[in-house]
Amino acid sequence: MKLHELKASKGANTPATRKGRGHGSGNGKTAGFGHKGQKARSGVKKAGFEGGQMPLARRLPKRGFNNIFATEYATIKVSDLEKFEAGSVVDVQSLLDKGIIKKSLDGVKVLGNGELTKALTVKLTAYTASAKEKIEKAGGKAEVI
Repeated sequence: MKLHELKASKGANTPATRKGRGHGSGNGKTAGFGHKGQKARSGVKKAGFEGGQMPLARRLPKRGFNNIFATEYATIKVSDLEKFEAGSVVDVQSLLDKGIIKKSLDGVKVLGNGELTKALTVKLTAYTASAKEKIEKAGGKAEVI
């Protein structure tokens, strides 16, 4: 397929409805605003306005801080690695296939909870010091991708 062969799927591009262009258009006269009242006037429909009542956005407490730039890891325990056969390579895809994690987010971090008895080659994003120690103690390798 080439760029000049690309075409929008059927029904994707619908023409804009031209409001207020005569009653024959089906959207003329009041142009879908009905008769009179505040909602029929121009420039009155204010988002979040609750008729003079204190708006919900101002009533709720604002606390804390959400760091949108923070790296968010999917976490697994060392004991979760017991589900793999000895000598196998553990990576993000193998964890997804076994159902240990649902999604990888910004990477996978191994926490030091539990014990490991098999030698595995683990290729993941991050490890706690105790997790790395336990993997290497069992005869495996903890590689950072």
